[in-house]
Amino acid sequence: MVSVSLSTSKPTTARADALVLGIRTDDDKDVFGPSLDAIGFTGERNQVSSFPAGDLARVSLVVAVALPEEPTAEDLRRAAARGVRAAAQANVTSVAVDLHPADVDELGAVAEGVALGTYRYEAYKSKGKDKKKAKAKKHVESVVLLSPFARQVAAQDALDRAEIVTGAVNVVRSWVNTPPGDLRPPMFADAIAEHVGTQGSPVKVQVWDEKRLARERCGGLIGVGSGSDAPPRLVKLTYSPAGATQHIALVGKGITFDSGGLSIKPGASMQTMKLDMAGAAAVVGATVAIAELGLPIKVTTFACLAENMPSGSATRPGDVLSMRNGSTVEVHNTDAEGRLVLADGLSLAVEAKPDRIIDVATLTGACMIALGELTAGILGNDDDFRDQVFEASKTAGESMWPLPIVEEMKEKVNSSSIADLRQHNPKPYGGTLFAAAFLREFVGDVPWAHLDIAGPSFNEGSARDYTPVGGTGVAVRTLVQLASELAGSAG
Repeated sequence: MVSVSLSTSKPTTARADALVLGIRTDDDKDVFGPSLDAIGFTGERNQVSSFPAGDLARVSLVVAVALPEEPTAEDLRRAAARGVRAAAQANVTSVAVDLHPADVDELGAVAEGVALGTYRYEAYKSKGKDKKKAKAKKHVESVVLLSPFARQVAAQDALDRAEIVTGAVNVVRSWVNTPPGDLRPPMFADAIAEHVGTQGSPVKVQVWDEKRLARERCGGLIGVGSGSDAPPRLVKLTYSPAGATQHIALVGKGITFDSGGLSIKPGASMQTMKLDMAGAAAVVGATVAIAELGLPIKVTTFACLAENMPSGSATRPGDVLSMRNGSTVEVHNTDAEGRLVLADGLSLAVEAKPDRIIDVATLTGACMIALGELTAGILGNDDDFRDQVFEASKTAGESMWPLPIVEEMKEKVNSSSIADLRQHNPKPYGGTLFAAAFLREFVGDVPWAHLDIAGPSFNEGSARDYTPVGGTGVAVRTLVQLASELAGSAG
């Protein structure tokens, strides 16, 4: 991970290979104005332009990044990532960044943009291939943020918070990017336990194997995982700091590979189905970050891990599964497996007696049809809590949008002729709402929010701003922000 530090140096005296300079108005051009005019820098939205610094500064390269006159924290976060990524193309190893943040919170947003924008996943890149090319290619190793209040204690606190939060996001990205054959449910459970650590960690870990899951009546996890020779797992994390007055439960869908089961997907649709564990990865990453930040809020987390595969032992359409809470579910489509494992996780979450529950899942393609590829849906049984999550997402800079659970869906969920609940929508409309209505059956009266991250969890296109190709780590920042607010420690 790139090293990020603070300095009160001026842009012209900063020591680095390159300078990223935010331009809001002509006043920001300062000594670089003639050069910016010469390269045709107009300041239009998202514009990035580079030029040699010459004798104007100690750096060798200046990267000018356009900003609105009154940028939001998210504007600064994205601009920092754009600028540092542009500087990296020039093969530099050190960068100074001056985006003129107005306060320490904005300075923290800049630090987040830097750390998120410099993420790389190279675990499977051959280190021995084309050694000359590999030797020539450099990466940004250190970034210094320029600010007149860089020496303030609060500024360092903001930097430390940014490091913890972005570190969690990047761990989640790497888990999502891991080839599915190398992160099957038992392997993922081991990876979570290793990430949490055991020596002195404030987060406690329990792993339930398939035998324990059967004893605990987790029929959703057992049913979904029955087609795979890699058995399901449930990982429970508990963070209980002294003085906590709030308790949230987090539940994540962790399908390490989704073939669709016997309702098998088309081959092309399976290519990226390693992403189907992004929800479980997000709740784990957020839990560890909340603990590292020392937030005074209790967190109980359930990562529901299974591999959805077709075989002679796989669950069939028409089968009936018994969930942890005693409800029976008639299966209609084995490719709607996520709601089945979440049903067990949500039931366990209710038993933990939290004040609120949030689940995160790459649940429905219908949510992508409704909101596109970049925006997550927020649904729930409590409008006030749903709206609180929405506000936290805006503060965190993650694109989400509230959706309703219309009451007609309850009738559909309860329409099975042989079981308590029907697993899949009988009509091809409102799939996101039906899935949320199904999950609502397992949360009782506890205020609950459901994040459908099917679209923004994975980027199949080109890298943009701080979003890399592949896993994005979406929802981690929103969950940490929400926990901060509930604990009374936002900022």
